[in-house]
Amino acid sequence: MNNKIKELRKLNNITQDDLAASVGVTRQTIISLENGKYNASLQLAYKISKYFDMKIEDIFIFEEE
Repeated sequence: MNNKIKELRKLNNITQDDLAASVGVTRQTIISLENGKYNASLQLAYKISKYFDMKIEDIFIFEEE
């Protein structure tokens, strides 16, 4: 699943550490999300969307296989 986390972080001058601390995960989790190596749980996707004050579907791009 693709996402816009890195783009949103850079646009808002937010570090991976700051985002990770705000949503309760490690920096490594944020790195994995940004690189597409990890799919966020619904709970984490919700926390990230609330952090950026956006809808989940505006950050995470679901592509049917």
